[in-house]
Amino acid sequence: MNRRKYLQTVAAAGAAAVVPARAAASPIQLHVDLDVEPTKQKDLLRTFHEVFQPVIRKQPGFVDVRLLKLRQAVVGPGPANASYRLLISFQTEEQRKTWVGTDDHQKVWPQMEKNLKGQKFGAVLYDVV
Repeated sequence: MNRRKYLQTVAAAGAAAVVPARAAASPIQLHVDLDVEPTKQKDLLRTFHEVFQPVIRKQPGFVDVRLLKLRQAVVGPGPANASYRLLISFQTEEQRKTWVGTDDHQKVWPQMEKNLKGQKFGAVLYDVV
């Protein structure tokens, strides 16, 4: 077998192995609307990037985490009392629940929550389809 054919075969096998693993189950996504105290926005951003994000990324089943800042409602009303939305995605809801029960979560979530008005937030769970 020549080198080019070998590399093509290896690349094709690697791609085939990755796609079914992702397609096997649809992940979940939790949308957490955060009512952030205006004077604590910088603290929230620092905490998200330096504390929360590095810890959640290490959790089993973790897919993605994003922090969105509301710019404007384009159609209809925007979320009530929420200037930020935290998007958390795991491979399964069970893995997300396990993360919530970890010591790591118990340490980092209060650091995020202390930047909220009266520690208010709302959460909605979605299946990614």
